[in-house]
Amino acid sequence: MASAIVIDELRKSFGRLKALDGISLEVPAGTIYGLLGPNGAGKTTAVRILATLLRPDSGQVHIAGRDVQTQGAAVRKLIGLTGQYAALDEALSGRENLELIGRLHGQSTGSARARAAELLGMVGLTEAAGRSIRTYSGGMRRRADLAASLVGRPSVLFLDEPTTGLDPRSRLDLWALIGALVHEGTTVLLTTQYLEEVDRLASRIAVVDRGRVIAEGTTAELKHRVGGDVVELRVSQGMARAAANTVRAIGYQAPEINGETVTVPVEDGRASLLEVVHALDAAGIAVDEIALRRPTLDEVFLKFIGQGVPDAEAVQEVA
Repeated sequence: MASAIVIDELRKSFGRLKALDGISLEVPAGTIYGLLGPNGAGKTTAVRILATLLRPDSGQVHIAGRDVQTQGAAVRKLIGLTGQYAALDEALSGRENLELIGRLHGQSTGSARARAAELLGMVGLTEAAGRSIRTYSGGMRRRADLAASLVGRPSVLFLDEPTTGLDPRSRLDLWALIGALVHEGTTVLLTTQYLEEVDRLASRIAVVDRGRVIAEGTTAELKHRVGGDVVELRVSQGMARAAANTVRAIGYQAPEINGETVTVPVEDGRASLLEVVHALDAAGIAVDEIALRRPTLDEVFLKFIGQGVPDAEAVQEVA
């Protein structure tokens, strides 16, 4: 499969802060690729460079074979961008915003009007088309912003934390729209802090921290790297620490305690489950519930990022 985006050793610093420290990755055409990481990881800086809004210190980026630095005008004809905050004129209606953007894209008045109507229907805003953006709810604004990024029919779409602040229903609606776009052939690069979002949407994921890609692959591949399975057990009140110590004593590392629940990463699921049950029984620790499951993406994220999250207040969205 051809690559829609190729990033090679991308670096960008702001003073002594290394926002990007040698990021390299490839995004196959017609897929959703997720950039997952905490605030300050470098996600937004990377998107700004890809969208020709910021020049890197070094490295190369190609969008559909075009060099972002030397062929910026050609790249801008191929891409769309939905940033973290709505970038629409609040004094104008939804329809007027989209028609204005269409005219800026060089569309005729009639074509801009038709495209605006099409997109407003696509994002479910036809009835609100004549209302000013300032009257839109948060979810409506995000849908209008997505529509604005699609006016020029981009083949590559950058979505920088597009569902931040949305309620669950609005988030699901936006996910459905993104899925429909990819089904039609659009390539999407999605940055997010929502683990469920990237787990549900992305074909591949790059985990980014401190300006570097520290893990990359499909969700299944990353979960496998965390280690096999997870034994999760619930014990009687006040017995969680004793259960964790018992599990540790038979060779299992890093059991985690959350209330009365103990979570244990294991390599051989079924055999480990039996061994844990026997050890707890021998120690006289009653188990109320026990289950064997695959690691969650939350556990993958914490495994690779750990607790060493950069100071989000200090760097905020340089990243």
